[in-house]
Amino acid sequence: MRIVSLVAVGGLALGAAACGEAPEDNDNEGGTAAEKYTACMVTDVGGIDDRSFNASAWAGLQAAATENSDVDPKYVASTAEADYEPNLTQYVNQDCNFILAVGGLMGEATQKVAAANSGQQFGIVDAKIEATNAFPMQFDTAQAAFVAGYLAAGYSKAGKVGTYGGMKIPPVTIFMDGFADGVAHYNQVKGANVQVLGWDKASQNGSFTNDFVKQDEGKKVGDTLVAQGADVIMPVAGGAGLGTAAAAQAANGAYSVIWVDVDGCESAQQYCSTFLTTVVKNIKDAVKDAVVKGANGETLASTPGYLGTLENNGVSIAPYHEFDSKVPAELKAEVDKVKADIIAGTIKVTSAAQPKVD
Repeated sequence: MRIVSLVAVGGLALGAAACGEAPEDNDNEGGTAAEKYTACMVTDVGGIDDRSFNASAWAGLQAAATENSDVDPKYVASTAEADYEPNLTQYVNQDCNFILAVGGLMGEATQKVAAANSGQQFGIVDAKIEATNAFPMQFDTAQAAFVAGYLAAGYSKAGKVGTYGGMKIPPVTIFMDGFADGVAHYNQVKGANVQVLGWDKASQNGSFTNDFVKQDEGKKVGDTLVAQGADVIMPVAGGAGLGTAAAAQAANGAYSVIWVDVDGCESAQQYCSTFLTTVVKNIKDAVKDAVVKGANGETLASTPGYLGTLENNGVSIAPYHEFDSKVPAELKAEVDKVKADIIAGTIKVTSAAQPKVD
């Protein structure tokens, strides 16, 4: 989700082009530009330092370059949706070997550019488009969010938990669906009545910032949920969600936050004390593996593409970090069982936003 030069993500420093500017060729030692496999990434409007999925995708490109020194990673940051098509096109014109579009919001632009350049290899995160030259990387985050919902319900002292999104789009609502169902499962198992604020799965209506960047908007929506009684909140709003994390930190533990996409204690370390856990979308490894395969001459087929699940560690729940001693051992064991039951198929997780794999 969304959560522009990178501050640091998991200790990885940024070394790429400035926002909105055409990246310059960056030849590494040990080869010429002609020998390099150029992996070129276009961010969505969340920017490269969203502490979320754009940052994770960039970390994946960097990891691919570490594994294969022939990989030459670069990126350009989009500051508006109107930038998507020209940013993708400029990389086509630069003869990049692999062009990565980050985020479902880029689907339409990527489809247009990919269809017009059938010999060019594309990749896209959080979407599957019709173009057969675009390798999709999708994630069933409903599974991991279900586990997080169960955890939130069990950890809540108020009997109310909340979630909100950046925009009402499938890569966001899939988290919210899973979270709500995890709370419902807790209620069913425990005979409890923990309420979910900010999202109603049945009606697909809830709270949104309509932005993935502005922290003030995230704080505003988060504060509303807290005022309604929630003591655990899961923002699915990229960088905007940091507004809720900052407010939780200022509240000195009055409520906690469940982060998404990248382990919050690695991507936004200053707020680690507020993060109960993170619903992780392992974009980094998915991107790294795709780029390494491409650099090795392997085909990146559009069907079936890649689908991250709990079983293949494409999605997961991060460690409890500073909450480890605060989460009861019994609840930890129950959370582990819920995860195992989802993997085994004993618990079925469903969402209208779940990726479809052909």
